[in-house]
Amino acid sequence: MFWIRMTPRVLSLFCIVPLVSSIMAAAEPAGCKIRITDKGLEMLKYETQKFVEEELSNISMPEMKGKEGRFQYTITDVKITELNLTHADLQFIPEAGLLFDVQNSSISLTFNRRILYWFFYDTGNINASAEGVNINTALHLIRDDEGRLKISNVTCDAKITKMKAKFSGTLGRVYDFLAKFLTTGMRFLLNQQICPALNHAALVHVNSMLETIPVRTEVDDYIGIDYSLIDDPVVTSQSLDMHFRGMFFDLSHQNATLVNYAVDPVIREYDRMVYLALSEFFFDSGMYSYYTAGIFQMHIVNEKMPKDLEMLLRTTYFGAIMMLNPALVDAPLSLQFAVNSPPKTSIKTSGATVVMTAIVKVMVLPPGQPPVQLSSMTMEAKFNAKFSMRGKRLAVHADLRRFKIYSNQSALESLALIPLQAPLKTMLQMSVVPLINNWTKRGVRIPLADGMDFIEEVVEYHNGFIVIGANLHFSKGLREMIAGSADAKVDTSNSTTADTHTV
Repeated sequence: MFWIRMTPRVLSLFCIVPLVSSIMAAAEPAGCKIRITDKGLEMLKYETQKFVEEELSNISMPEMKGKEGRFQYTITDVKITELNLTHADLQFIPEAGLLFDVQNSSISLTFNRRILYWFFYDTGNINASAEGVNINTALHLIRDDEGRLKISNVTCDAKITKMKAKFSGTLGRVYDFLAKFLTTGMRFLLNQQICPALNHAALVHVNSMLETIPVRTEVDDYIGIDYSLIDDPVVTSQSLDMHFRGMFFDLSHQNATLVNYAVDPVIREYDRMVYLALSEFFFDSGMYSYYTAGIFQMHIVNEKMPKDLEMLLRTTYFGAIMMLNPALVDAPLSLQFAVNSPPKTSIKTSGATVVMTAIVKVMVLPPGQPPVQLSSMTMEAKFNAKFSMRGKRLAVHADLRRFKIYSNQSALESLALIPLQAPLKTMLQMSVVPLINNWTKRGVRIPLADGMDFIEEVVEYHNGFIVIGANLHFSKGLREMIAGSADAKVDTSNSTTADTHTV
């Protein structure tokens, strides 16, 4: 019999500092930080421009009726046929949010006319163009009550400098003098429609996309993660910084709060589109949660016991103990591992390591009788941990660096256990560590919206935290991301990204 009560993410997080349940201080450090730089904003500008064009193309204009002298007119079926937002810019507004600015652009549209002059009745199509289109839209970003990034309000100002219309049909030239009158009204209506359309797009559609960023979600059957913002986003002329709690929790004790005593991660660079910083607390809270869930246990017995290891157990110190009781000589052996304290992560400029200790019991299983304990040992293991990003998921690769066992009973027994050091270490390297890495390569999702992924990442190690600098990849356009936001609220942790375009 062989069983391991560990989940696919168990050691993708490695570690834990001594943590106690208490109320978070108001000025708590962040376990996770994300910085979007102006370089990332440049990429987002392209998607934002397409999104705005699509939103404005769906503007619904009301029917226009009026009378000018002996002319009576009705304008219907107003449709925007083309937007040329050639001079669009997206930039940060310090201490506020984002500004999408359109200058000196143009809009082409068509509408139908019905005109009555004396006894003459005429219908036809009008092609019009709005020039000197200027739209200034400011998005104010906050942390809402749930700790989610949200657009709180939109400040919008839209102006159209001039508009031209060209009549078609037999009486087109006769009606040219109406063009100025009609375009004045049309320009007024367009000015009134643009900002409400953008306000709705931001407050409804974009906020719905932001809801795809996980705030408090399950990682697996045992633990969840809290990615709530601990304060409002910090906006400068160069970047948007978001500070997340970055704390894992045991699903059976979801309201337990852990105090963050780790170093507050610092991001100092702006060269890449996005930066992710994770402190030791991020990993430690994950390991602490797995530890409190009681799943760090492993039992090696029967066919899963390596034959060489079983032979070594029988021919060394443990064999001598078994000889004292002939009934135990031929009974099967088993090893029981149980981590006895939360693993501890240490991140230095030289790299990251994880230290864990476990109690290892050597048991003999005589048929029809209770198990007999031959020895209880303490195992100390130290791993090197290497972090990497795959899309939106943080993965970890572990290598066993140091291994030691000693007796809990006496120094003499510790000496007798020395022959077991090498085979037990080999067993960990060949059997357990590959299994761990097979799990941890699946990774843990970081707080990015669906449709955005990390590419070309570089990991830097600092004292107490890591910083991953990367560029962003849009696997979906902004419109697709928003349209699919409802479906994305369902678990998308195992979804693959389509390869469309990288900016």
